[in-house]
Amino acid sequence: MTKVLLATEKPFAAAAVTGIREILDAAGFETLLLEKYSSKAELLAAVADVDAIIIRSDIIDAEVFAVAKQLKIVVRAGAGYDNVDLEAATQHGVCVMNTPGQNANAVAELVIAMLLFGIRNRFNGTSGTELMGKRLGLLAYGATGRNVARIAKGLGMQVFAYDPFMPAEAIEAEGVTPIATTAELFSSCDIVSMHIPATPETKGSIGKALVGSMPKKAILVNTARKEIINEAELLEVLKEREDLRYFTDIQPANHAEMLEALGERYFATPKKMGAQTAEANSNAGLAAARQIVGFIQDGNERFRLNK
Repeated sequence: MTKVLLATEKPFAAAAVTGIREILDAAGFETLLLEKYSSKAELLAAVADVDAIIIRSDIIDAEVFAVAKQLKIVVRAGAGYDNVDLEAATQHGVCVMNTPGQNANAVAELVIAMLLFGIRNRFNGTSGTELMGKRLGLLAYGATGRNVARIAKGLGMQVFAYDPFMPAEAIEAEGVTPIATTAELFSSCDIVSMHIPATPETKGSIGKALVGSMPKKAILVNTARKEIINEAELLEVLKEREDLRYFTDIQPANHAEMLEALGERYFATPKKMGAQTAEANSNAGLAAARQIVGFIQDGNERFRLNK
């Protein structure tokens, strides 16, 4: 019998686990749970004889692949996948997938929520500003960027996007103005919301030069990945530019220093919150289960990430 492990240090909601189990049961698969584990040793023991793994932010590296001798597929329930070693997966003949789009609306709503919280001065009773008419720049125009654009246009914002992997005509067809470069996006938009993955090209790419070029009173929003920010440079430029603000759901390593230096111009959630809704939690988990069934039974590799 095909064994599928849910290896989730941060567990799925109970309803999501039930739904995942129902999908796998219907396919004749066995569901195993490893939730709230506290050591890598527990993970290594659990993967020894499984055929498939569903994860969230859990680290699946070369050591895991080395001991998971029967493993055929890992599905990351979510869009980001930098917590999986794709090269090691390929070396061990394991397919890796993500579930793009399942968390997109949840992340998009968080972006808008943080913006409203910030520009209305944290609802402290003083006069703030409005989003209507503001120029919103999206760094990448994938599923999350599209959802941010949809909500932003409903609020009367002007929406711009830079995505090197999408034709300008495709962006324009959705009522969004394409921008030619990252530098132009930062220098021309009142707000920049980042939706890029952490790759060798993007890690540390957002720093003093880009942020320092933003218009007066601009806001930078990061619901993507911690690693894309050059945190030392960001703090430096935010100290120099007292009109700029930074909102994120990924606490930087220098979080305490940011708080002390920037006060209410800086906001970070206690933990990564983009996908923390009941709907997103369920959607991503169910999608992961369906993708595993499709791969094992029919060889469907639609969302394969590695070669």
